[in-house]
Amino acid sequence: MNDVQSCYLLDTSVILDDPLNILRISENNENIVVITDIVLAELNNKKDDMRSDAGFRAREFFRLSDNDKGSTITFDDLPDCVKRDSDAAACRDDLYYRLVLPFEPSVLGNRDFDNEVPLYIVYRSDYRISRVFDEKKGLNDAKIGEIAKDYGLTLLTNDISFKIAAEVQDIASESIRNSRVENADAIEFAHSYYYNDEPFVDDEKEHNDFEQMTFIQKAKSEQNEIYETGIQRYAINMHNTLEWCDFDRRFGEYFDEELVRPINLEQKFYYTILTHPQNSVTVVAGSTGSGKTLMALQAGLELVKEGLVEGIVYARNTVTASDPQAELGYRKGDQEQKLGYFMYPLYSAINFTIEHQTKRSIEAKVEYTGNINTTKRENATEQFMAKYNIEVMDIAHMRGTTISRKFVIIDEVQNMTNATMKLIGTRMGEGTRLVVMGDAHQIDHPFLSKRRNALVTLLHKAQHSDFVAGIQLRHVIRSEVANWFDKNL
Repeated sequence: MNDVQSCYLLDTSVILDDPLNILRISENNENIVVITDIVLAELNNKKDDMRSDAGFRAREFFRLSDNDKGSTITFDDLPDCVKRDSDAAACRDDLYYRLVLPFEPSVLGNRDFDNEVPLYIVYRSDYRISRVFDEKKGLNDAKIGEIAKDYGLTLLTNDISFKIAAEVQDIASESIRNSRVENADAIEFAHSYYYNDEPFVDDEKEHNDFEQMTFIQKAKSEQNEIYETGIQRYAINMHNTLEWCDFDRRFGEYFDEELVRPINLEQKFYYTILTHPQNSVTVVAGSTGSGKTLMALQAGLELVKEGLVEGIVYARNTVTASDPQAELGYRKGDQEQKLGYFMYPLYSAINFTIEHQTKRSIEAKVEYTGNINTTKRENATEQFMAKYNIEVMDIAHMRGTTISRKFVIIDEVQNMTNATMKLIGTRMGEGTRLVVMGDAHQIDHPFLSKRRNALVTLLHKAQHSDFVAGIQLRHVIRSEVANWFDKNL
């Protein structure tokens, strides 16, 4: 418990990041949370936006607010930390409202928190800054800053320009970084160890389930020189026990010839994790060409063939590279045709698999060989998808559904907010396996960055959880042209 209660004034950006930030900032009502009428108006303007995540979170805020637990209050009814440093003359004509936000107990996890958080709203009819502010943009920020200064409150904002402007005016300001992950590239799930006689993991090092281990044997020559023998053994950690992986056997003569084999160590670990009987959720990060989608499809096909799942569902975030005219609603055709534009990674993996199967088939029927026309190629793809019960789905249509006994592939997760990822995760039913994938260096979402998106959040979670299996695919198989553009632009 803090000896002195802290008071925070929230900028609109903090609530649009996640309304749950109000609950986090209150810290079980140890801190006081305040907003202004300006923030309320900006949220109100956002709530009718049905196409953006910001609009969704604005509506979430008002859903929380839609109760009978609000009332007008006087200055004397304000918490002491709000009144303590206030400028009596500047705040003389302000009005106040106390709104209680009831958060669902489920969002509290295992913490014994009070799920009702009081939110104090300051109304000011005449902002002094309005008389002198002559910039085209930023007036609302300036008004919020005026309230922060007059009441001596700490401003919380994720808008860096607003934060700088506040600091210049000597207004205490902070940013909330609850969903920010620093240096996601450094998150590692693969580890290498050297051994002499028998492989072992140092007892002092803790590993979560599904972390990947490579053991490299070393020996001493007659001249007392240490050298690597060339013998390597592989394992994944399961319940603090090494589960050995015989990749030669797993992907050798016993591997289904109709499936595309993993071609490097990372892909072999990836495939093994995806098909592991105790794994339900996998997060994988890797650039284009690392085999994310192709290997996920192969794992799903194996699970379908073995009867462990009833089909494969592929969903890809339909955020385009800053081209609003290319978004789903602007495309021609019905839903299936619209989605087809965004499903090229899946179709590419399917056609590659068909070509692989055709090369090994005694009698090639309509399957794609690379020498047939587009119509036959489309027929082959459709037949393949029907055979293995593969369906594509728009993420927006997952709300209100439950997906059971399926192998679900979610692509382009770096362009998703945590709220969208939560929506998807809560749609998963019994017997379903979920793999989410993306490349944190390919952000197209206007409100996300490489430090704040659902992919890096899940990678961070996988570091500290046995429930989520994480893997980074760093080995990329691509053309010289693609490599050049990746490294030089």
